[in-house]
Amino acid sequence: AKALERRARRGVRPRLQNELTKKYAIEKLRLGWSPEQISLRLPIDHRGQTISAEAIYQFIYATIFTKRKNEVAGSHEDLRVYLPRRHRRREKKGFRATQKLYQTPLPSIEDRPAVVDRRREIGHWEDDTIVSRQSADRVKSINERVSGVALLGKMKNGSSAESNRVVIERLSQLPSTLCKTLTRDRGTENLDYADLEKELCLNCYFAHAYCSQERGSNENLNGLVRRVYPKKTDWRFVTENDLRQLEYRLNTRPRKRHGGKTPLEVLFERTGCALTY
Repeated sequence: AKALERRARRGVRPRLQNELTKKYAIEKLRLGWSPEQISLRLPIDHRGQTISAEAIYQFIYATIFTKRKNEVAGSHEDLRVYLPRRHRRREKKGFRATQKLYQTPLPSIEDRPAVVDRRREIGHWEDDTIVSRQSADRVKSINERVSGVALLGKMKNGSSAESNRVVIERLSQLPSTLCKTLTRDRGTENLDYADLEKELCLNCYFAHAYCSQERGSNENLNGLVRRVYPKKTDWRFVTENDLRQLEYRLNTRPRKRHGGKTPLEVLFERTGCALTY
């Protein structure tokens, strides 16, 4: 019986047993401080007291909440609402399951021309797929790395055929000289890139797995789209016209890096190409 009891609670270490530390952490969490900020500030406000950010996270998730029903245990306060991300469950970093999606080596971002990194030449694009659990419909986001021009299109599902269709439709409206490279992630909808290269006469390159920072401009674009259409948006009820209006708003926003000029203005000044809405 003792062995079974010990096995049930193996690996679980009670956290924040010091009442001063626990009271301090809860008070600062309510103020919107992150566990990292609390960990840094505690020794300054209370000399000799230390606590790691990891211990605070474990106190919130492992000690307070039951794992099966994901409910608050006893009379404890639900402290997850004060965390920056507010995740219901916590996943350990570095243990994300990986999938072997493509047997043939993909063109790597490491082989992409160096001129793309310098952001001096217009014609180098990035793309991604914005998904929703509410429906199979998705949104394809495409951006040009120098001007910041954004293109949006609606996908009916997550197939590679739909992904290629939207990218070809949106980039075909531009002169072929402005379609030189396309950098994307290793999602299944992006892997049939040969037809895309043939149709648009460009070269596709793939970022490393789980390295979204290698497509930072596109991730920023996705964030701007999420401001208008947050997570849990059902893309079935978002029309192509809605996306085109948002696209126009994004392309007519002044940009600090362009000295207040808009992406459409920069594109026209640098290439003579004008997108109309």
